[in-house]
Amino acid sequence: MQTEEEILKIKKVKNTAVRMVVLRHLLSLEKAQSLKDIENALPYTDRSSIFRTLKTFEENKVIHSIEDGSGMTKYAVCAEGCNCDPKDLHYHFYCTNCDKTFCLFDVPIPNIQLPKNFKLQQANMVVKGLCDNCNR
Repeated sequence: MQTEEEILKIKKVKNTAVRMVVLRHLLSLEKAQSLKDIENALPYTDRSSIFRTLKTFEENKVIHSIEDGSGMTKYAVCAEGCNCDPKDLHYHFYCTNCDKTFCLFDVPIPNIQLPKNFKLQQANMVVKGLCDNCNR
């Protein structure tokens, strides 16, 4: 697994204290986080700095955003080698009990044949049910 410094260097994102804290937090979890979740986990970090960091990370493909139907955008670190190209898109699993969202990196979104001159930029595939913990 890559370190925070390596990820930022590969993605050509300037290394700052706030970026390191936010990225370290996201890497420590196996589930996607909403802005509110991140703010609550990092109470000593300025809220607007967290928001700007997430936007910078998303623009530079360090993280991807997920619309899981919960009403809150969630964020997760991209897999190593991901450029957020259509080939990198994958399903997400939303637990309807605990409201956690997980990336299913091993389940790619199937190739969709679009009409001529159409270009896929984003796909949002969410599977809903009970996570391993809630299903016990």
